[in-house]
Amino acid sequence: MPQGLAVEVGSQPINWCNDDFRDLGASITLEQCLSEMQQAGYVGTELGHRFPQDGDSVRTLLGKYGLKLASGWHSTFLASRSYADEEKSFDAHVARLRAAGSRVVIVAECTHAIHSDGSKPLRFASGMELLDSSAWTRVYEGLDRLAERAAAEGMKVAYHPHMGTVIQDQRDVDRLMERTKVLSLLLDTGHLAFAGSDPFAVLRAHGPRVVHVHLKNIRPAVVEEVRAKRLSFEAAVRAGAFTVPGDGGIDYKPIFEHLARLGYSGWWIVEAEQDPAKANPLEYAIRGRRYIRETAGV
Repeated sequence: MPQGLAVEVGSQPINWCNDDFRDLGASITLEQCLSEMQQAGYVGTELGHRFPQDGDSVRTLLGKYGLKLASGWHSTFLASRSYADEEKSFDAHVARLRAAGSRVVIVAECTHAIHSDGSKPLRFASGMELLDSSAWTRVYEGLDRLAERAAAEGMKVAYHPHMGTVIQDQRDVDRLMERTKVLSLLLDTGHLAFAGSDPFAVLRAHGPRVVHVHLKNIRPAVVEEVRAKRLSFEAAVRAGAFTVPGDGGIDYKPIFEHLARLGYSGWWIVEAEQDPAKANPLEYAIRGRRYIRETAGV
């Protein structure tokens, strides 16, 4: 393992059973998913829609496969709902994660999000104009308030830039980091690259605030087709826009090296989000794990 890296490598269940487009992997059981993660050499995972709602049950289930819970996604609607409602749903999510053994909370602002709507073409521009200034203030201040609540429970909140949401490219991330102080960042290499940003540049700019990493790769030719044809996120996923490290357009070596220089400590989660009927999840899980082992020594 490179000096400075204290990393655990996990895999996302969305590689087997898609959360947004549930026909993808509908025939794959959660037990098969977890068994194949273990078989491919991963030591952790994140929440998916088939997991038990009770955190203790999640921990027990994962323990049967020698896995730990790295984190789980939570949608915020700080721009469009009351902070009190947001706090209540956030606290419930944090309690579930803590009971399951996780110490990182993944969040993304989903007001005006279109990533689950196959009728909406993706935008390839900053999301700044999608909300007015008062709404942005609610988002930034609300995220920091939620991060403070999580910190009191020994948890870190990692913001996830995501295609089809109001924060998806480096300009959005730069502004988010400038306007927040307590909030941490999830480096999702695939979503940043898809948005037209260099994930390595984002890491260089905000590395000390990165507390969670999604190693998601892109197939550049498919992404260019999505741009040219103004396709939806759903169409992009089904066309194979995403893949694992070692099979796509992102050069991970400088990213791994910079994380080591930063003394990064935490999870690397392999996330591919492919159609299991076209891309065998176990084969790609093994491929991604092998690439990380060979390239980063982890």
